[in-house]
Amino acid sequence: MAMADAAPVLAITSGEPAGVGPELCLKLAGHDWPGRVVVLADEALLAERMAQVGVSVPLQSYDPGMPAARGTLEVLHTPISVPSRAGCLDAGNARSVLAMLDRAIDGCVRGEFAGMVTAPVHKGVICDAGIAFSGHTEYLAEATAASRVVMMLVGGGLRVALLTTHLPLAAVPAAVTPTALAETLQILDHDLRTRFGLAQPRILVAGLNPHAGEGGHMGREEIDVIEPVLERLRQTGMCLLGPLPADTLFVPHTLSRGDAVLAMYHDQGLPVLKHASFGGGVNVTLGLPIIRTSVDHGTALDLAGTGRADPGSLFAAVRLAFEMAGAGAR
Repeated sequence: MAMADAAPVLAITSGEPAGVGPELCLKLAGHDWPGRVVVLADEALLAERMAQVGVSVPLQSYDPGMPAARGTLEVLHTPISVPSRAGCLDAGNARSVLAMLDRAIDGCVRGEFAGMVTAPVHKGVICDAGIAFSGHTEYLAEATAASRVVMMLVGGGLRVALLTTHLPLAAVPAAVTPTALAETLQILDHDLRTRFGLAQPRILVAGLNPHAGEGGHMGREEIDVIEPVLERLRQTGMCLLGPLPADTLFVPHTLSRGDAVLAMYHDQGLPVLKHASFGGGVNVTLGLPIIRTSVDHGTALDLAGTGRADPGSLFAAVRLAFEMAGAGAR
């Protein structure tokens, strides 16, 4: 168990070995982080990628009791199964990618790590290996027995959480249920308090339909589902504004009244956030018993091995995970 007064330790999973994750992790070395960053990766792969992109980063094997020397990269060796070439996916490494996640999750649950930051994985190649895998979020929820998790993107001064995530648009209205909405808002309120240090979070809730239904003339979900849930949760002390028309929710005056936004579906909220912060946004999984942040981009196979991948989102994810670990300690 990590000592309460010790610097927090984050586990950074390097993700798909053929993607940009390993070389982005190399760029973590030499920065003045407020704690230790431990990269889970294959040491030989990191050395190969260094040679390919023309950088030299001293690697130091992870020792829980001995932080790495300044300027070195602390590595918890997690071997890949077959040799990997930048940009070339190989299903033979799927199980090693998941083993890396398992090690980080286990370390977080046991208190060895204060949180985990994930570089991107490739869902398709994991599924090609015969493993049912829909993404980090679902995998983490199952591994930690979390009953419901919430995706929230942070960046550009915004926090945008989603009620529904990767659903066809036609399936969204049926998924906007009283139970889903209430549980999502309770998780969002709880984690804004405990992970972000907000004593009384103000949550702006978007309507589902144009003009938030226009009094029922453009849809009744606001009247039949959203408004009753918000009113019930307000009685418990939650500060909820809405349902608000999504087309005017993201103007500065309205945003100034809230600490986070709950959007009803993926493309209602995320285009605004990504316009404000693309390349520096962070994906946060709420509702877990552990801290998890992630980059806001994919494996970028076309950039792997070129040295041109931008580490901005990874750096932002690491900084936010440290901030969340600090808020949780208060």
